[in-house]
Amino acid sequence: MKIGLKWIVSFSIVALVAVGGLFWSPTSDITSSGEFLSEDKIVGADVAWILAAAGLVLLMTPGLSFFYGGMVGKKNVISTMLQSFIALGVISILWVVVGFSLSFGESLGPSINGKHYGIIGNPLSYPFFNGVGVFPHKMMASTIPFILFALFQMKFAVITPAIITGSFAERVRFISYLLFIVLFSLFIYTPLCHMVWHPDGLLNKYFGVKDFAGGTVVHMSAGFAALAGALVVGNRKIPHHEPSNIPYVLLGTGMLWFGWFGFNAGSALSASASAATAFGTTTIASASAMITWIFFDRINGRSVSALGACIGAVVGLVAITPGCGFVSIQESLFIGFISAIVSNVMVNWKALKKIDDTLDVFACHGVGGIMGMILTAIFAHGENASLLHGGIEVFLHHMAALILVSIFTFFGSLLLYKITDSIITLRVSEESENRGLDLSQHEESLQ
Repeated sequence: MKIGLKWIVSFSIVALVAVGGLFWSPTSDITSSGEFLSEDKIVGADVAWILAAAGLVLLMTPGLSFFYGGMVGKKNVISTMLQSFIALGVISILWVVVGFSLSFGESLGPSINGKHYGIIGNPLSYPFFNGVGVFPHKMMASTIPFILFALFQMKFAVITPAIITGSFAERVRFISYLLFIVLFSLFIYTPLCHMVWHPDGLLNKYFGVKDFAGGTVVHMSAGFAALAGALVVGNRKIPHHEPSNIPYVLLGTGMLWFGWFGFNAGSALSASASAATAFGTTTIASASAMITWIFFDRINGRSVSALGACIGAVVGLVAITPGCGFVSIQESLFIGFISAIVSNVMVNWKALKKIDDTLDVFACHGVGGIMGMILTAIFAHGENASLLHGGIEVFLHHMAALILVSIFTFFGSLLLYKITDSIITLRVSEESENRGLDLSQHEESLQ
């Protein structure tokens, strides 16, 4: 079998990373910097919950692989599922080496009126998890070991590029995809994560963006990257196909829904009332969106389908994510309802149909994330009141941040696709596309 130079180079990079970690000396006393609390500040209940939540979030990526794998044609099931699953390996390593530092390291960014606003973390803050130990961090996770916080956040970094894969399914080379998700994670995900979730992040500190669990960081970034990907890669030669395995879609939806409790309620970073609120709003919004989707389909002359029910449930989960810890159960009912209608309209909008977003990633995750960000700014309770509670400034800041995030993630991803394509051609040949990616890329098939 012929082995290309690109595979040899890729393997060499992985080998260098693996060996390089051995020579990075761990910090002997991470409490000396003043950033960390003593070990006796750890709360056992919080540790137990976040350990469980991290496991639940990890489950979401295999769940996504079943969700997407069941929706593509029979010749592309394995390749589509692997594109999600492989992120568990690639992004986990990247996160340890430099991703966590870029996301939650010391803030690098401008100073405005004497205040510092971070755009990205210092890559030398925690390289190879150096300094990421058992002591709690004062600002980011004060009741759990810092390493648990880092590993919990790693699962979010893993699933984000996996979400994108649904937009260019059935026509992208595997090695090109690996390069793209590395570039996306480094140049789109980590700065956005830092700006929204780091205490000194620009969107957090200056704009006051409320994103409890990743509506902006995860779903909007993935949604706009998906739209950019569909445009760059182009339409499939045969754009219409029958889903290969609806039971896979049902299974994947169940795994996603189950894992989403860790995704949202775990983002409280404690076993607390906030976690309980997020747990409740998560499932109610999803239930509301699922029922709304199938009834809205029927009203518009379409059949009530298992596929529609599953898509509706996921849209509800996406939409509630940014506000899950800030809104009430009653408000989550409405969020699921209105988000399902808007996403359903976008999925069936003829103008958007001209762009071959294979599994409607932008219409579901991108639009769902946008709706979640807007509705959070309208309904959120607590500090920095939302629009319904007299917080017009918070609402306007959210709208400004929404525009900035949309521009950054779309055009940034567009550039990264172009760079990837210039290094390793993104699209498979017409022959490989007709043969199916399972065989042409992996020499495997369902038979």
